[in-house]
Amino acid sequence: MIDPTQPDNPDSRCGFVAIVGRPNVGKSTLLNHILGQKLSITSRKPQTTRHQVLGIKTRGDVQAIYVDTPGMHEDEPRALNRYMNRAASSALVDVDVVVFVVDQNHWTTADDMVLQKLEQVKAPVILAVNKVDKLAKREALLPHLESLAQKREFTEIIPLSALRGQNLAPLEEAVDRLLPVSVHFYPDDQITDRSQRFLGAEIVREKITRQLGAELPYSVAVEIEEFKQEGKTLHIAALILVEREGQKKIIIGDKGERIRQIGQDARIDMEKLFDSKVMLRLWVKVKKGWADSDRALKSLGMNDF
Repeated sequence: MIDPTQPDNPDSRCGFVAIVGRPNVGKSTLLNHILGQKLSITSRKPQTTRHQVLGIKTRGDVQAIYVDTPGMHEDEPRALNRYMNRAASSALVDVDVVVFVVDQNHWTTADDMVLQKLEQVKAPVILAVNKVDKLAKREALLPHLESLAQKREFTEIIPLSALRGQNLAPLEEAVDRLLPVSVHFYPDDQITDRSQRFLGAEIVREKITRQLGAELPYSVAVEIEEFKQEGKTLHIAALILVEREGQKKIIIGDKGERIRQIGQDARIDMEKLFDSKVMLRLWVKVKKGWADSDRALKSLGMNDF
């Protein structure tokens, strides 16, 4: 009997790679640099990523399917936080490789929590020690790596800088070696499983987070209400949801200046991603309590798990 997962080419490899870690250690930045283009949104604000996002990297005979996940955190006071933890934990089921991302010199109780979850994982775990470009004293790195090696038996420990794109090749090579022999699951030119509508909504949310990280809590969601190509122009209408009237005023800004800037920044990234001229329209609407309600989250498409 023919096994459809076994390729004619014995060098063909394919598998899933979960990128996990606590919030704000650079998981999304790492995925974007591995892919060579922006797929996951990033900001300096922790917990920017809310969804699992697949990033597909095909190099010759090897296809690595990276799963970017929300940061795992200890507190789950709101439905949104619980959703994000479920999204991150579910990524560990049936993956072939795990990349556990940690900060270059900060180990926290949240890192311990992630490490504890990895005890149940049978897949090999690579420890990626990120942000080494920020080390004031390079000689401090080696003893830190030695201390990390005592926490569990990692398949490899690789220091790198996701932001600077430094030392990513050894990480990719290690991942490629660990993937199973298999046919490729996706066409070689595909880079994600997510729709353009999803990516458009995430770009708008990133621009809001970057501009208002200190002013606005996490109570912002974005829905794409229109996504239509007309000739050479892509028309996109996005609805920004907040929980309170005061938050709506913050996003709109004085005489609408802030929402215009958010729209301009989002449009620039959209035109690069979609390779098209973009006409973007933004609205802001108050939807009280959406981040606390499982039902509201499901209405926003956050019901994958």
